[in-house]
Amino acid sequence: MAQQTTTVARRTYLPPPPPVDYKPAKRSIRGVKLEDIFDILGAFVSSNALTWLLFGWLTAMQSAVGFVLTNFVLFLVIYGVLTAIKNRREETRDRSISVLLFSAGFILISALLFVVIYTLGRGQTALGNFNFFTQSMELAGPLDPLTVGGIVHAIVGTLIQITIALAITIPLGITTAVFLNEIGGKFARFVRTVADAMTALPSIVAGLFVLSAFIRGGIVPRSGFAAALAITVMMLPIVIRASDVVLRLVANNLREASLALGATKWRTVWHIVLPTARSGLVTAVILGTARGIGETSPVLLTSGISAVMNWNPFAGPMISLPLQVFDFVKSPEPTMIARGFGTAATLLVLVLILFVLARTFGGKAPGNLSKSAQRAVHRNSLADERRIEAAMAGSANQIRNQKK
Repeated sequence: MAQQTTTVARRTYLPPPPPVDYKPAKRSIRGVKLEDIFDILGAFVSSNALTWLLFGWLTAMQSAVGFVLTNFVLFLVIYGVLTAIKNRREETRDRSISVLLFSAGFILISALLFVVIYTLGRGQTALGNFNFFTQSMELAGPLDPLTVGGIVHAIVGTLIQITIALAITIPLGITTAVFLNEIGGKFARFVRTVADAMTALPSIVAGLFVLSAFIRGGIVPRSGFAAALAITVMMLPIVIRASDVVLRLVANNLREASLALGATKWRTVWHIVLPTARSGLVTAVILGTARGIGETSPVLLTSGISAVMNWNPFAGPMISLPLQVFDFVKSPEPTMIARGFGTAATLLVLVLILFVLARTFGGKAPGNLSKSAQRAVHRNSLADERRIEAAMAGSANQIRNQKK
């Protein structure tokens, strides 16, 4: 006889409901607990004590860099052990990586502040003289005091050269990025490969290219325009690649919606794609400017060194701030070295001003309109409303006339 199997229905047990006045405790994901602070302080004190023991008693090591690196590694190890005693593996790994990332950011900011403070400190003797920004080095020699001579000719040369380079780079670079994203094809892949390869191009090669192709060829003389061409060669691949990445981030839904409403490809790019990626494109231009404005070797080969003011970029040598720093610091005289650090500090401030202006006038994200742009949008909306009301009134009149 076949055995009969009986199935027993399983009962589902639900947990009892929480009381009415029950409120779950909120978990803070951004705050810092007191025990975390004690772990960090304990790891810091312990790592310093062990490092001093290693370098002062157990070994003969005396390197300052080795001391810092050993201290940092011991700090990470001790902090990981203290965290692992009280937490699970995932939380231990998360906190250790967080401390590592915060340490990397602190090191980066410290290095940047050290460069800026050291440059300003070494150049303050030159920056304290008003003539440093109003005179050129035409009447000043290596043995003259800091009250004679200045770098106004280098400031003017830098502004002229970077302006010419930006006038060439911005339209050409952004147009190339639009071609790579909106048109594409086999040639686009070739252009993207060339742009990627040119990103790692040594700056001296750009100067040699302009020197051999334009100056030796008799097309342009050694001048500020030739230096601007060399700077353009350095800036162009950076602007192309950064703009290419930014335009890729624009959602295809925006393009499809514009095309579905009857807009052409050009109007879609001009009114949808580029405004959406505006802040990213400004960042791309800033990156290219930061690369080009600090170049020395291509300018050295193409512009020449001059101690006088030159407003004409197409004739005569035109020095820039990086090249002026190179010319100053190679001198053994303390006053010339002080002028060199003062020129470097001026270059830092000039780059900061350019970045702030670029962010102010073009760095707003899509939807974050300025007050003038908001007023323009409001005026356009009122005009559209009046136009729609006039069209509806005209349609109503036509209907009444037909009924009559």
